[in-house]
Amino acid sequence: MLFEHVGASPRIDPTAVVAPTAVVSGDVTIGPDCQVLHGAVITAEGGPITLGASVIVMENALIRASATNPVHIGDHTLVGPMASISGATIGEEVFLATGTRIFNGAHIDARCEVRINAVVHLRTHLAESTVVPIGWVAVGDPVQVLPPDRHEDIWNAQQELDFPGYVFGLDRETPDLMVQLTERYGRSLARHEHDRRLD
Repeated sequence: MLFEHVGASPRIDPTAVVAPTAVVSGDVTIGPDCQVLHGAVITAEGGPITLGASVIVMENALIRASATNPVHIGDHTLVGPMASISGATIGEEVFLATGTRIFNGAHIDARCEVRINAVVHLRTHLAESTVVPIGWVAVGDPVQVLPPDRHEDIWNAQQELDFPGYVFGLDRETPDLMVQLTERYGRSLARHEHDRRLD
């Protein structure tokens, strides 16, 4: 399903294949020989999304751009089933396995592997050919790649990266943080009310 969102429509190379149950919304460019499988959602929420050549987006993956953080995915990259990419730059020949989570402002250089259920956190940079093991967390720049049982180390690095400030422009110490966050984000997402289906 293709949608015009805030006046922008997807551009899909004629050699690309988009499954009929996938959703592609807004300022999205899908390059030659890409495959977007059933249930995938590619949504440009104020910023553009670009898929290079021969990118595979598997079932139920989510790719979301924001006005602050567009998405670029380089040639010959595979986005696994149920993976999530939000506002990140992904290089060429990258493997993002099933269930991976890539957060806003992340930069993943060429030929990296982010294995099953691993996380690349906010504003984190993976140098070329870095591997994030199954279930591990990559955080920061310079990056630390940590097992999930090192929660305190991960949390300390996350605090410095300031997720609510970077993504939502809100101070973590705001007493009603979630009230302000959901109201602000809800107003932004409400722009979908005027989307127009194109197919």
